[in-house]
Amino acid sequence: MGSFLSVSSVQMDEIAAGLRKSGVQFIWTGFVPGGVSSHCGWNSVTEGVFAGASFLTLAILFDQGMNSNHIVEDWRVGWRVRKVEDKIDHLVTREEIAGLVKKFMDLEDDEGMETRRARELKQLCHDAIAEGVSSHTNIKAFIRHFAEGVRED
Repeated sequence: MGSFLSVSSVQMDEIAAGLRKSGVQFIWTGFVPGGVSSHCGWNSVTEGVFAGASFLTLAILFDQGMNSNHIVEDWRVGWRVRKVEDKIDHLVTREEIAGLVKKFMDLEDDEGMETRRARELKQLCHDAIAEGVSSHTNIKAFIRHFAEGVRED
């Protein structure tokens, strides 16, 4: 849930209990593409999108609310655990978390669209860095320019 910002220990207990109560298999540590709980720090978001993950967002501070909005509203690859406008100390109960996790991981549900959309977004990311496309060409030109500049000095 982040490197230096985190949810309260009481909220973490509720998350753990909600996951257990959901009956859905999960791994507490590590990154498992498919369904990811995230505090919405930009590094986590970009890694998750690149891996094709769909998100349960639990923004805490700073840009995380905006990133959660991108995930949920713009890219449509996730759901909010807690609304962005809720206070940081707003406790999301284990019952709410269990219900959300069950519904989120139900691939038969119509709202499982986030998973399909996450795969599409993953493909867009991978296509954007493929050899021969502009981002690949531009980074190679940047590195070449930098390397040539270093050699001249």
